[in-house]
Amino acid sequence: MSNVKAWIIGGAAIAILGGALALGVAVNEGRLPAQTQVGGVDVGGLNQDEAAAKVQTALKSPTIRVSLAAADVQASTTPAATPAKPTATNPRAASTQSWTLDAGKLGYSADVSGSVAAAFSAADQRNLIEKVQDLAGQRSAQSYPLKVSVDAAVASKTLAALSADLNTAPKSGKIFFDKTRYALTPDVPGQKVDVDAAAQAFAADPSQRDLSLTVVPWTSPDSAARLQAQVDRGNALLRPLTVQLGTSQRSGVLSALQVANLFWVRPGDLEIDRAAMKRSLKTLSGYLDNPAQDARYERQGSKLVRVKEQPGLIIDQTAALQLLSKAVLDPSVKTLSLPSKVAQPTITVAALPDPNKLTLITTGVSTYYHSSPERRTNVANAAAKIDGAVVAAGGTFSFLDTLGSISEGNGFVGGLIISGGRTVDGLGGGVCQVSTTTFRALYQSGMPIVERNQHSYRVGYYEPQVGFEAAVYDPGVDLKMKNDTGGTVLIRTVNNDAKSTLEVQVWGVPQSRRVNVSGATILSSTPHPAPKFIVNPNLPRGASKQVDWAANGYDLYITRTIKDASGVRSDKVETVYKPWQAVYERGPS
Repeated sequence: MSNVKAWIIGGAAIAILGGALALGVAVNEGRLPAQTQVGGVDVGGLNQDEAAAKVQTALKSPTIRVSLAAADVQASTTPAATPAKPTATNPRAASTQSWTLDAGKLGYSADVSGSVAAAFSAADQRNLIEKVQDLAGQRSAQSYPLKVSVDAAVASKTLAALSADLNTAPKSGKIFFDKTRYALTPDVPGQKVDVDAAAQAFAADPSQRDLSLTVVPWTSPDSAARLQAQVDRGNALLRPLTVQLGTSQRSGVLSALQVANLFWVRPGDLEIDRAAMKRSLKTLSGYLDNPAQDARYERQGSKLVRVKEQPGLIIDQTAALQLLSKAVLDPSVKTLSLPSKVAQPTITVAALPDPNKLTLITTGVSTYYHSSPERRTNVANAAAKIDGAVVAAGGTFSFLDTLGSISEGNGFVGGLIISGGRTVDGLGGGVCQVSTTTFRALYQSGMPIVERNQHSYRVGYYEPQVGFEAAVYDPGVDLKMKNDTGGTVLIRTVNNDAKSTLEVQVWGVPQSRRVNVSGATILSSTPHPAPKFIVNPNLPRGASKQVDWAANGYDLYITRTIKDASGVRSDKVETVYKPWQAVYERGPS
């Protein structure tokens, strides 16, 4: 019985003690247990705000040493140096291989509130016995780490700024055209500091106090290995391309170099040069087009008879541009039929005026003394082909369209022409005598110039009217004038081979317009170079002959004044002749 009473008394005592301990535990709720540390700072017995303030006060940002890896230091072209202490204005050390700086500049930050909150969360999870033990000082000290993190983006930016002068940018490879083929200038690799790897490593382990940077190769995205494939693609396209007009027999060949001019070899892709493509199609039109022939007059004895108009066949420029653009980039295409369309004449035979009711408006004149028989043939042929041509009111006269092609099939023979800086044998020499005389007639009529081209140098055949001339070349170099006379215009030619004279007459409705053309105003003159001598193995030993004649260079202009119902106006034709040297051929010495 006594033992039972003792047990009851003892249990009651324990209960009383437990109640007292529980009361003590309750009193200490909201404060950290004694011997609690956060980030090495004793915060036992403090509430959350007090603990956070104490940790914050004791917090010090660590110092980080950043250096290149040993192998990179040896490879660096900058001598190593003893690191210097950074300053507020210059955090970089004296050595270009190492730096010492505050961790905050690398995106390092401590989460004090979160760290303290974690300590409180752990304290809240204690059971009653652990709480009693903490109250009685029977538990060991509890230490909680300071939560830290690193913003890798900030670290990368800072490291990149520190090590910027250790980077060497690569040089890209270059694609270029080497006379006949596409070629490649090799790229030059560079190097750069891999700041992202160091930043990521620091972010993964913010406890690091030494960061190592490594130098890695830096290759251009336009490396030779990558560009070579583009060069090979471009060279595969360099082939002659035969083109023809629709299903006609008119055809021409674009050389490999001409094809190369139609596209660009870019690092990313092959790209059509649309401007060059349009120019090429315009040139092809000059060779392949069969322009419509307006109704015209033709001389039969002393009479002019009407010649019926004829439709033509020409390149459909819009459709041809699309087709040729695809074909050029397809190396399997060697022959191409360009889309064509019918060209309708603008003047029908029914619309031709009675030539007997037309009035002579103006006449252009030139002489061609001392011309070769071949040149005389071409002058006569060209003059005959434009004789009887008709230009509708408001229409444009084209010398080349009226003439037709300058070819053997159109009656032209070899003669001296200006080409490549020389007077040389070529087809159609003498045609410019006719285009010059036609220009003089049309210009004196007051018609606006649409296209006029000069010769490279002063030509004696067109004297004494210096600068009053017009060059043509088939294809692409034309003489064009707009008929603004208010009525149909008839072109007549009178060629007198015996007197070496040519007249081009402009007939039309009576004009009240008056036109005055000035002589040449010479602004400057440039003496011709010294003669040039060329060995001709076909000449006898010691023999020589002159094949080109010297001419001074000139900068000049002519003007015309036009007076008609719309008032008085003037315009100017400017000409710049190059100085031309005499050329002699000699036999072997």
